[in-house]
Amino acid sequence: MPETILLVEDKDVLREMVRTALVKAGHRVEEAHDGKTALEKIRARRFPLIITDLKLPGPSGLDLLRAAKELDESAAVILMTAYGTVDDAVRALKEGALDFIQKPFEVPHLLMLVERALGEQELRRVHTLWRDEMESSYGLPAIVGEDASLKAVEQSIQRVAPTEATVLLEGESGTGKELFARAIHILSPRRDRPFVTVNCAALPETLIENELFGHEKGAFTGAGTRKAGKVEFANHGTLFLDEIGELPLPTQAKLLRLIEEKVFERLGGTQTISVDARIVAATNARLREAVEHGRFRSDLFFRLAAFPVSIPPLRERGEDILALADYFLRKHSREFRKANLQFSPEARTALFSYAWPGNVRELANAIERAVILADNSVIGPEDLALGFAGSSASLPAEKEFDLSGTLSEATERAVKAVERAKISSVLEEVGGNRALAAEKLGISARILSGKLRELGLET
Repeated sequence: MPETILLVEDKDVLREMVRTALVKAGHRVEEAHDGKTALEKIRARRFPLIITDLKLPGPSGLDLLRAAKELDESAAVILMTAYGTVDDAVRALKEGALDFIQKPFEVPHLLMLVERALGEQELRRVHTLWRDEMESSYGLPAIVGEDASLKAVEQSIQRVAPTEATVLLEGESGTGKELFARAIHILSPRRDRPFVTVNCAALPETLIENELFGHEKGAFTGAGTRKAGKVEFANHGTLFLDEIGELPLPTQAKLLRLIEEKVFERLGGTQTISVDARIVAATNARLREAVEHGRFRSDLFFRLAAFPVSIPPLRERGEDILALADYFLRKHSREFRKANLQFSPEARTALFSYAWPGNVRELANAIERAVILADNSVIGPEDLALGFAGSSASLPAEKEFDLSGTLSEATERAVKAVERAKISSVLEEVGGNRALAAEKLGISARILSGKLRELGLET
């Protein structure tokens, strides 16, 4: 479907003539009869091309050009100018207008300019997609940060990616483990093959094996046809198993066989199927402890941990917090068409000082929320809504934290205190309803159950 052109002209007869010609040429057109209406439309949606008179009631064509470019640098603007305003049009070209046409003009000439403008837009779009693909294929552009701990992770990933080694990504929830898994896939010889994701915590135990390995017709009630599983879809590619610690023990045995022998059977089937899928797994839990408590197979753990990579939490990445905050501010400002947003000095201090128990995911959500709610160009600390204000559960004061041991050990104890307070608060809020609590916390019911056991909140 063709994109919509915005046509801005205060003379009804001329506007109707141009609109008719554009529609006849196969273009979709939205109209505005003055600068104020046009400005509202530009701020409400994206137009790949704007055709506007230079002189308008209200904001001028030059004002529209500036507004369009501020919101979307790639927007194309063609100016229609009357005799005596050509000098103004030339100045507009210096500010980013694509072209101008002097009244009275021949309609075929305008249509030629329109086709050229839209053609350049398409070339720019294709170039952007190509550039993004090339960057993704040969580097890690989406992983923002310069902290030494993050750079060490990137170096490890760049070393292991070209190999066939199984990789275990360890880190707290929200640290971006799937992003790193995708980087491993993109930097590997399998980059042109499928990258298949399975969130082991998001599926009930009764369905996880079927999701992974598929089933034969008649394997169970309702299995009217054969169904391939995610393992088969990942053949010759990469299978990313997120929250691997939530995998049930019977399914762990089948996964171990898949890793060791590269074969499996579908549910209800007897045929042994060969598959070549590289396994990348991720966990936010301590698998060694799960092994010790009999919840995770030791042989599978050692297979998965052939190449472990520990992803640091955001609070340990220093100045990366502000770099990521700026990255998400730019991203969401473009997405919601709010130009020139910036953090106040107080907001930057709050961002840097906050512990970020939800890591990069929490930071991204906080910035997105602040951009949506922003009423002016400056985002203050109150717009970020950090922490658990209003929670009935109280956190220990800083002096009450056990700060003994290494930074990592002290931080882990602090994070558990935050998790315990937040989970307790939400459970109290929903009257102990675990399903509702998990939804409010943004985690699965199975992860919540694990957290309750880990934090000593199980009743």
